[in-house]
Amino acid sequence: MLEYFLKGGPVMWPILLCSVVALAITVNKSWQYFRVRRDLGRPLKTIQEKGSRYLEPVFLAVRQGLDDRQISLMGSRELKGLETGLGSLNLIAVIAPLLGLTGTVTGMIKAFQVIATMGTNVDPTLLAAGIWEALITTAAGLFVGIPAHVAAHYLDRSLDEVSLRMKEIILEMREGNHA
Repeated sequence: MLEYFLKGGPVMWPILLCSVVALAITVNKSWQYFRVRRDLGRPLKTIQEKGSRYLEPVFLAVRQGLDDRQISLMGSRELKGLETGLGSLNLIAVIAPLLGLTGTVTGMIKAFQVIATMGTNVDPTLLAAGIWEALITTAAGLFVGIPAHVAAHYLDRSLDEVSLRMKEIILEMREGNHA
């Protein structure tokens, strides 16, 4: 694996960084959303009795009799905090394949430089280094970008579920069924 990494050239370093950051964000947000869904999946009465780290500002706003707009603002602030990191993951999903494409271009430039230098006596083994770089970086960029895109989609969907559950809880509280 190290051999492939080194043959990919200098563009492999930012691709590696993207993969590490994407993995860290994915693991962190997956765990966070798991905890939030578990917390908000309880019945409203249990949530009110035991509290909820994610709904406390909203509970306070409802208890104070604030209007719907202010309660919505409190909920939006909580969701904004939960959203942190998803933009970076989406960016990595876009940038990683572009970095792979950049490596493809630099690898092909190297291959054409060999052709230009050697003229008609081109040694295929000398061309291979540039072509290796081109193909490896393309694959690496896709191997990082595709899972990052899938993870971003999954996490966006999880956040949508959290948002919907928060709205359901707020509606239940506003209706006074358990307040």
